[in-house]
Amino acid sequence: MGSIMSEINLKDFFVPNYILSLGSEVERVSHPPVCPVIVFINSKSGGQLGGELLVRYRSLLNKNQVFDLGESLPDKVLHRLYHNLGMLKDKGDLLAVHIEKNLKLIVAGGDGTASWLLGVVSDMRLPHPPKIATVPLGTGNNLHFSFGWGKKNPGTDRESVELFLSQVRSAKEMKIDSWHILMRMRSPKEGSSDSIASLELPHCLHAFHQDGWHLFRGGFWNYFSIGMDAQVSYAFHSERKLNPENFKNQLTNQKAYLKIACKQGWFVSPLCHPPSRNIANLAAVKIMRREGIWEDLVIPSSMRSIICLNLPSFSGGLDPWGDPSKNKLHDSDLTPPYVDDGLIEIVGFRNAWHGLVLLAPNGHGTRLGQARRVHFEFHKGAINHTYMRIDGEPWKQPLSVEDDKVVIEISHSGRVDMLANLPCRAKSVHDPSSTHNYGNRDYYINRDDKFAEEHVVVKKFGAASTFKFVDDRDIVHYHQ
Repeated sequence: MGSIMSEINLKDFFVPNYILSLGSEVERVSHPPVCPVIVFINSKSGGQLGGELLVRYRSLLNKNQVFDLGESLPDKVLHRLYHNLGMLKDKGDLLAVHIEKNLKLIVAGGDGTASWLLGVVSDMRLPHPPKIATVPLGTGNNLHFSFGWGKKNPGTDRESVELFLSQVRSAKEMKIDSWHILMRMRSPKEGSSDSIASLELPHCLHAFHQDGWHLFRGGFWNYFSIGMDAQVSYAFHSERKLNPENFKNQLTNQKAYLKIACKQGWFVSPLCHPPSRNIANLAAVKIMRREGIWEDLVIPSSMRSIICLNLPSFSGGLDPWGDPSKNKLHDSDLTPPYVDDGLIEIVGFRNAWHGLVLLAPNGHGTRLGQARRVHFEFHKGAINHTYMRIDGEPWKQPLSVEDDKVVIEISHSGRVDMLANLPCRAKSVHDPSSTHNYGNRDYYINRDDKFAEEHVVVKKFGAASTFKFVDDRDIVHYHQ
């Protein structure tokens, strides 16, 4: 009885071959899928778990609706799928209409993998984009945790996978802000620009060389950070790449993170790291809370890490912003931290001890401000490189020591649909169960929708291999 029931439930998620590949024989489907899914799995994530999960999903569903991201690029898979759906719809295929309307994506991997798929879906700009659920296979799994999918690596047995599928079917749709990032710097006078263009950048960030400028652009959904945390993450990823056999499970990875932080001296940072790497000495930061009005962001001189945070989860489920009271919000001219309000929270940390405050009840970092746009201008010749991180993917970013106009600008760029497994930590501004209400929020939401519409043509996230540089209209032009 249990196996029959399980078989019927699995049909709710089934996508037939003729939908996936034009030219296949049309199949008569007696049980239209209630929750059709396409599954993308990073088989290299989670030690052996990614590969095991790939085998399990292919055994339970149509193997052709389950893709290994090491073999199939998601943008090509989805472009082909939606092309097929369009062709079938033109022929009057009602199942194609049903699947396009109800399709959901399951993405198994870490934060970088989840952001990769979010970028692909955002770039496609579909009239009915699929909602996305995430399986936590990484080390931090911050995006997964924010939306109720957990932060621990999942089981790969049949029962665990079927339970996850049932949760996807009953999940709540929730929008999440998308953030566009653009960096501009002059090309070095000596040497080839290829050294920068060939950086191992995150999936969502791409490098270009145009008219004597290096341009880096892309997008993120959870966080962008500069400084201490990114340097630790970069060392961890570098070590894991060199010795993958030493990073087989989540607990081992987390211990390695702590060991690297100690080794780099972040618990005694004033003794081990020069003041030139403090954020205030590295760059000037301005924010835009209301359209057209830039303000200086005051950063304490001791800050060694700055995080632009969209979701309430960072470094494995910690919340740097916390949950300030109504009085604190009002006194600081802040609004509650919603994931779809068009505002990004900016938090600073002094050292690793400061980060451990997040483990305490009501612990949080130094709340620096909220903004709909953030502008970093790096000081001339401060240092020749820094460390940055986007949604779990770190890199070592060269900085020009000759040009005083190295700039990064972050701006709101629409929203994408997620699936939330309730209860979850992420809160929507439209959710009546949210614990805070604040009058200013509607201003930001309405203004950001207008801003996103005006820039919809030029703001692509570049996660897909089809990414192209449109023109220079969105190159940072900052005026005092």
